Amino acid sequence: MGKSSQQQELNINGVKVAVTSPDKPLWPKKGLKKIHYLEYLTRVAPYLLPFLRNRALTVIRYPHGVNDERFYQKNCPDYAPDFIETVREDQIDYIVCNTLPSLLWLGNQLAFELHIPFRKNGTSRPSEIVMDLDPPSRDEFVLSVEAALLIKEVCDKLKLKAFVKTSGNKGLQVYVPLPENEYTFDDTRRFTQFLAQFLITKEPGWFTIERLKKNRGNKCYIDFIQHAEGKTIIAPYSVRGNEEALVATPLWWDELERDLRPETFPLDTIQQRLEKTGDPFAEFEETKSVQRFGPVLDWLKEQKL
Repeated sequence: MGKSSQQQELNINGVKVAVTSPDKPLWPKKGLKKIHYLEYLTRVAPYLLPFLRNRALTVIRYPHGVNDERFYQKNCPDYAPDFIETVREDQIDYIVCNTLPSLLWLGNQLAFELHIPFRKNGTSRPSEIVMDLDPPSRDEFVLSVEAALLIKEVCDKLKLKAFVKTSGNKGLQVYVPLPENEYTFDDTRRFTQFLAQFLITKEPGWFTIERLKKNRGNKCYIDFIQHAEGKTIIAPYSVRGNEEALVATPLWWDELERDLRPETFPLDTIQQRLEKTGDPFAEFEETKSVQRFGPVLDWLKEQKL
């Protein structure tokens, strides 16, 4: 790497990325330092970058690690190096993370949480549908498991291929890839609203679409409103700013058992997991071109849903 132990430099295919304070503690409970985080990003880049590519990025930065202040960042800072790409939307110059040097620069800036919109730059149409399943706490995580399995059952009957990941916190998120630039957010809202209504009709004691937390009780919130223009979701394989360094981890559907716990997937286990079980989202992109959402949308319109 070169330079002192507190300021080093990575050379990635001729692009130089500065690394400062590599020994800085970030997740003290886990004993994880900045160098561990940068190593993690390097290893998961082939799995993470496809979801960041050509999307306006919103990050949450933790300048002193997880036990201190944090802040959201949308605008690319003036001191960003020349290799950082941006896209201008609504008077904001968003960072676009298309490459490993960009990802590692963000890591050095202590951007832990990488949030992406549901559409790619240059289009107003979503690339996927995502249903956010949000139980009141990790103690009720099983409710998000039950919700995800019910959604999978519906998608199977409708011949739609769905994927699932942890949120990296206390819930799950179900993805339905879509053909690029074909369906509108109004189209997808019909489907997310249909799924939410199905769940609360099926198990009204478990699920709710009540937006106010104080009125949800111990039910799992089915957030069909989150999938919309201007909203974002945590990217697959992004780490979260909790003390356990949990990762928003893609899962295989047969892993969704009642005893599944989000704490099973911290940053320091993901590389071994990928080597052992592979990437559950490996077929995500190719699924888009064969996903038959059109007949489902036609049916929903006929039902006036």
